[in-house]
Amino acid sequence: MVNTIQIDVVSAEESILSEEAEFVVAPAKMGEVGIYPNHASMITLLKAGSVRIKKINKSDEDLIYISGGILEVQPGKITILSDTAIRGKDLDETKAQAAKKAAEESLKKKDSNIDFAMAEAELAEAVAQIQAIAKLRKK
Repeated sequence: MVNTIQIDVVSAEESILSEEAEFVVAPAKMGEVGIYPNHASMITLLKAGSVRIKKINKSDEDLIYISGGILEVQPGKITILSDTAIRGKDLDETKAQAAKKAAEESLKKKDSNIDFAMAEAELAEAVAQIQAIAKLRKK
């Protein structure tokens, strides 16, 4: 029997995923974190990027884009809380490219009315979505 861990991914809008997995890889602020069953308890901040989930008895991994958030690991359970979480298959490349372009244009303007921190955050999210789509295409 395969050793597993429960994974729950929750966004501000809905529960995206709740199932058993063999392992999970998440984009922590300080670098990617790989979590297998019986991992030590921990809490860490997540950055925008892809959460990779290896499901039981499947050769490929599921991918979920998150806009950042919090990762909590407890004995036998992983919880990811994020403002935005989107299944990889539901990502829209055209929308992500448009968001990236709009954020880049905002950053180029020298107008004092621009919230540069917000524009940089939007750019980082769009780039992370585009990278998630690229990972899906490589499969």
